[in-house]
Amino acid sequence: MSTAQANPPADRAAIMAAILAAMPGNDIVNQRQRMLTAMQKLGSVTTFEGSRFLDCYDPRARVHELRQAGTRIKTVIRAERTESGNIHRVGVYLLEGGAHG
Repeated sequence: MSTAQANPPADRAAIMAAILAAMPGNDIVNQRQRMLTAMQKLGSVTTFEGSRFLDCYDPRARVHELRQAGTRIKTVIRAERTESGNIHRVGVYLLEGGAHG
């Protein structure tokens, strides 16, 4: 299992910041759309990125809702280092085929 840094590369961070700015708000509809848009633009989103950079309190729930709506999303697990320096297993969400947003 490979490990990643607590902060995404600058280009990923900039894309997520732009997504968050374009879709503000804490309602679940906007949270779902931010997760979906990030997967479309970046190829994948981790639970860590979803909560920290896309302002989704529980990214797992938003992914579950997207799946229920027909979006095919694959989950893989990887180790990722948090800001505190600890390594955690996190989900990495990837779109399968096309998006059904």
